[in-house]
Amino acid sequence: MQTDSYVIKMNGSPIHQKVLDIHVNIQSPNEVEKMRLRKTSWAVRASEMAKKTFNPIRTIVDTMKSSPNPEKPMIALSIGDPTVFGNLPTDDQVMKAMKDAIDSQKYNGYAPSIGYLPSREVVAKYYTCEEAPLEAKDVILTSGCSQAIELALAVLANPGQNILVPRPGFSLYKTLALSLGIDVKLYNLIPEKSWEIDLKHMESLVDDKTACIIINNPSNPCGSVFSRKHLQKILAVASKQCVPILADEIYGDMVFEEGAYQSLASLSSNVPILSCGGLAKRWLVPGWRLGWILIHDRKDIFGKEIREGLVRLSQRILGPCTIVQGALEQIMKRTPQEFYDSTISFIKSNADLCYTTLSSVPGLCPVRPAGAMYLMVGIEIEHFPEFENDVVFTERMISEQSVFCLPATCFEYPNYFRIVLTVPEEMMIEACRRIREFCKLHYHDCDNSHDLECDK
Repeated sequence: MQTDSYVIKMNGSPIHQKVLDIHVNIQSPNEVEKMRLRKTSWAVRASEMAKKTFNPIRTIVDTMKSSPNPEKPMIALSIGDPTVFGNLPTDDQVMKAMKDAIDSQKYNGYAPSIGYLPSREVVAKYYTCEEAPLEAKDVILTSGCSQAIELALAVLANPGQNILVPRPGFSLYKTLALSLGIDVKLYNLIPEKSWEIDLKHMESLVDDKTACIIINNPSNPCGSVFSRKHLQKILAVASKQCVPILADEIYGDMVFEEGAYQSLASLSSNVPILSCGGLAKRWLVPGWRLGWILIHDRKDIFGKEIREGLVRLSQRILGPCTIVQGALEQIMKRTPQEFYDSTISFIKSNADLCYTTLSSVPGLCPVRPAGAMYLMVGIEIEHFPEFENDVVFTERMISEQSVFCLPATCFEYPNYFRIVLTVPEEMMIEACRRIREFCKLHYHDCDNSHDLECDK
């Protein structure tokens, strides 16, 4: 709106006692158009990003209407949080490190967006090896492994591009990708081969819009651990197709057989890799929200652009807790090996118990895990005609037996369910007993059925 002020002289004299200011409003054509387009009522809507964001697990679980059997205490084998039951506390040295960091009062302010330099040096030193050397400049600290995955996806892929994701696989990959406008292509894992990747299928999905391949090893939800030979074949596909890898290695070293785990980067001579990890699982502190991205780029394929992109993305919202960063050196240096060994021993014991028990249950086909904290169980659904799929199967198991397992439809893999192996042993024994009872009640023999292939 344009305002012009005019001074009117009284009686023709420049000297006067009263001056009138007359404001004349002159509207430009643009302003007239703005007035015409002005909102006349409230119209607040969610963003497209919000509309595209969904969590498959929550979408499925929240629609399940079953209530637990009131005569049986609920046993939840569904949550991948090792702290839930209190039977797997973190080590005393980890707690002392946090207390010391708080008492020092050095970590109450803001840290650099990518994390304190000494903390990044600690992570680099912890994970560096001759085959895949790391320095502080190769480490980005994040708010848990989830944010590490989000930043890695955001820096590698544009809307309209696609990423390759394992099936079955962690639902967060799809949740994040779709919210960012990135397409998802699912490559198959093979249960009969301990969940190895169907490499031909994976390679067939690559096109000129493929931004990266996500490799989750050890696996959630499968509990699988890839052999050195299989990892080399994965790298060969990525190298041939010139596609970088986002390696979700949050369960690295959480394996049942010593030396079974190898990081992808330690085997790669030329494929650029963003490896994501964190404190959550190995140190049993998921709520502390400290993760990291390790940048492996020995052939300088990522170059400055990806590194600078990660820094800029990390500056959108400051990342991990500064107190945890301050405690990180003590955590990584002083946590005794016995703590790690004890955790793995406990999970392996539950895995063996669960696998052995459920292998003898008609209609079920568990796949023996080799690491992480999960076991996948196949349902020979044709033997359970009352249930049309794994969601209905697990829903009824809740209502009748008060045992809650995640239906593998949550992981894009119907007619399986996932069991979390971190519950107390007596609870695992009781859960397996109830599952067996449930299956015995509902199992029907079928002469023309085809059993699932498994490693019973």
